[in-house]
Amino acid sequence: QVQLVEFGGGLVQAGGSLRLSCAASRRTISTYAMGWFRQAPGKEREFVAAISWSGGNTNYANSVKGRFTISRDNAKNTVYLQMNSLKPEDTAVYYCAASNRILVTTTPDEYVYWGQGTQVTVSS
Repeated sequence: QVQLVEFGGGLVQAGGSLRLSCAASRRTISTYAMGWFRQAPGKEREFVAAISWSGGNTNYANSVKGRFTISRDNAKNTVYLQMNSLKPEDTAVYYCAASNRILVTTTPDEYVYWGQGTQVTVSS
């Protein structure tokens, strides 16, 4: 069982930056692909970014490509999401998740462990 806890959410003005962290406990995440998803009020959960177990492969939603960067530090059992040039439409609860798939995946059903989420609010 992997426990995931997200940190770093908050309120920021449009154009600003935030860095989300996802700390894992109970077991190592070094063999898991990791992903970030988000869910805005009244909308379905959507894929944001994912990274392979080694960090060598990444994938991003088109809406965040060029603005967000996912990274990981397996020694610290932590995954990060650097978010720059934030827009009001980025407002959502952001979740990190762990997948035991070998390939990086964008499908929520292929993630087996989830954090509780952290709120990101971008004001215009």
